[in-house]
Amino acid sequence: MSMKYARLAIALAAATVLSTGAAAKKANPEVGGAAMYPTRTIVENAVNSKDHTTLVAAVKAAGLVETLSSPGPFTVFAPTNAAFAKLPAGTVETLVKTENKANLTTILTYHVVPGRITAQDIATAAKRGGGKATFVTASGGKLTFWKKGMGWQVQDAKGNYANITIANVMQSNGVIHVIDTVLLP
Repeated sequence: MSMKYARLAIALAAATVLSTGAAAKKANPEVGGAAMYPTRTIVENAVNSKDHTTLVAAVKAAGLVETLSSPGPFTVFAPTNAAFAKLPAGTVETLVKTENKANLTTILTYHVVPGRITAQDIATAAKRGGGKATFVTASGGKLTFWKKGMGWQVQDAKGNYANITIANVMQSNGVIHVIDTVLLP
């Protein structure tokens, strides 16, 4: 092989590696300023997101770290710190108290749907459901989804609405969808 073709082959290989890395990064977005690695669990990734410190603290207080570190798979609709801040003053502080562990666990498991459900799965279910999709949560409640603009909106049992702000953050044991409002059973 001539030097000219060898350089071309090296340049093409480098371009392939760079484009593959960019595609992988795009396929699994950063959340809260942290890379989300598809080889890590939901908990291993969530602890690195500066936007999810309240959620991580609540998961720890509820004793759900081990569960969300298990093989799953789970789909987690992960409220940001700003979503928790929308709750009435003192709500989070009250929920993380030991005596409120059962209520906290119910609220957190309401944000979890068993299985690996991507935005495409939501879209497919909504198409079959006449524009709306309903999924049953780990706590036994229901979440209803529909298309809103370029993304998806979800309604909880109390009639509150949340928007999926970052979809399809793939994890080794499921998928995370970041949401902007805490869902209530």
